[in-house]
Amino acid sequence: MAIIIDGKKVAEEIKLELKVRIDNVKNRTGKVPGLVAILVGDNPASQVYVSSKGKACNEIGMHSKVENLSANISEKELIEHINYYNKDDNFHGILVQLPLPKHINEQKIIESIIPEKDVDGFHPVNVGNLVIGKDTFYPCTPYGIVELLKRYSIEIKGKHVVVVGRSNIVGKPIANMLLQKKEGANAIVTVCHSAAEDLSRYTKDADVLIAAIGKENFITADMIKDGAVIIDVGINRVEDKNSKKGYKIVGDVKFDEVEKKASYITPVPGGVGPMTIAMLLKNTFLAFTKFLEKNYGFVIN
Repeated sequence: MAIIIDGKKVAEEIKLELKVRIDNVKNRTGKVPGLVAILVGDNPASQVYVSSKGKACNEIGMHSKVENLSANISEKELIEHINYYNKDDNFHGILVQLPLPKHINEQKIIESIIPEKDVDGFHPVNVGNLVIGKDTFYPCTPYGIVELLKRYSIEIKGKHVVVVGRSNIVGKPIANMLLQKKEGANAIVTVCHSAAEDLSRYTKDADVLIAAIGKENFITADMIKDGAVIIDVGINRVEDKNSKKGYKIVGDVKFDEVEKKASYITPVPGGVGPMTIAMLLKNTFLAFTKFLEKNYGFVIN
């Protein structure tokens, strides 16, 4: 039976650590980190997610703001809003909640955020720094995965990591992060996707399997080897007549059967999900410390 990797618990630990550091910096400088979340339209899932980010900011003493904009806003107007916050020294992190309405080019919006405030880690400059191994803002979900592996003392060096999924948000960045020749990485990484004729050929060879494909219960016990570490990034809504909401959230991994065969496994919910917000806060604090050092000469360790 696998050890359950408790992302909720680790996320709370990280938030407490950040609160102590923020309080310390506030006492020294009178300043606190600031994060603005820009929400375009009224997507219910996005509203819930942005609200939870704001709540997390408040819990640790971080200044936060939500900018609610109409779904009909033009691309030009949205970029003008972003430029305003690019210049506002009260905000050290800018987050534009995705997805955006179809008439807006997401990549253009991502590139309009200055790299110094791109706490999502999606700007091409930060992506490039990630690939070549320079310090940067890491995308929050992959960053959370790396932190979970680290805090559970799961050795990655020399291990075969198989990533199922090649998105710019999870698959590609986590593969690049675990490839780096540094502590907490240095793995042999295989990235799988829909072009694989026999996916299980790769997944059965994984010491660590990261599932990020968005298909509920897709990874089954016969697709993994005994003792594998399973990281489930999937968040899928499936019908559940026994639930008051009429649905339940499940991952990309068939948890009940895979748990019996794995050595470690992340649950859904409560695994990788809570870590995404925790690492967003960590990135925002990092942006804040860089701002203080550049503009005031304060060096925060």
